[in-house]
Amino acid sequence: MSAVPSADTRPVTTATLRACKVAGEPIVMVTAYDAGSARLADAAGVDAILVGDSVGMTVLGYDSTLPVTMDDMVRHTAAASRGTTRALLVADMPFLSFQVTPEDALRNAGRLMAEGGAHAVKLEGGAAVAPTVLKLTEAGVPVMGHVGLTPQSVHQLGGYKVQAKETEAALRLIDDCRALQAAGAFAIVLECIPVELAAIVSEELDIPTIGIGAGAGCDGQVQVWHDILGLSGRTPKHAKRFAELAEVIERAVATYAAEVRDRSFPAGEGCTRMEPRVLAELRRSREVPARSGREG
Repeated sequence: MSAVPSADTRPVTTATLRACKVAGEPIVMVTAYDAGSARLADAAGVDAILVGDSVGMTVLGYDSTLPVTMDDMVRHTAAASRGTTRALLVADMPFLSFQVTPEDALRNAGRLMAEGGAHAVKLEGGAAVAPTVLKLTEAGVPVMGHVGLTPQSVHQLGGYKVQAKETEAALRLIDDCRALQAAGAFAIVLECIPVELAAIVSEELDIPTIGIGAGAGCDGQVQVWHDILGLSGRTPKHAKRFAELAEVIERAVATYAAEVRDRSFPAGEGCTRMEPRVLAELRRSREVPARSGREG
């Protein structure tokens, strides 16, 4: 059965996501990095759009999210906001935009909302960043948390791998989630943790959990645009390719190139032609006049 976009055109808010958890309705979230992709995701009926700092790897060509700057995030968030009419728009706070001081975090979150048009921000970390989350929420900035595999800490974690597989780490993650909830976070992303742990956290928290590589026991799911559309070179274990657009695009561009080279494109019907009278006048105007004067 094909998916049908929601007929509900009311804007999604943080309260909407909380209501989804209470009602047991799964939350759908996807990344988008520009107006075009955001417009398509919004029209498809997703509940939330994340302008992730994963833009660094999917769009900007970096090998991690660490080089992504505040200016990058503001620019891409603003672009996505121009394509969004219904979905809740959440923007990632990039590396070192919130870790230095809570004041820096508030200033940068303000940029994402005022300049970028974000409805909320997302930041990585657990109990250690709870004071920052509290400062943001007290200032009126909605905050989504992010625990488990936190890409900005990839070097500290020793690579992109599943987190909290042992008892002590699992208990620490649960405490982190509780601290974020107490600080005012409206939702938490659980990335690459065991499905059983994600289900326990989702059951214990009052706020929604959004899983990525954390199983169906979460209150919702988020996936990267390029992964689900088959636009990334390698699909992560936790992702599913719902289309193979890279193959479609490559074939289309190759066909275009072939038609340019054999001059079958552009075809005559796609071109504008001059009126014969105008063309005749133009040609006469370009004729070289005969040289005047006597020869010899």
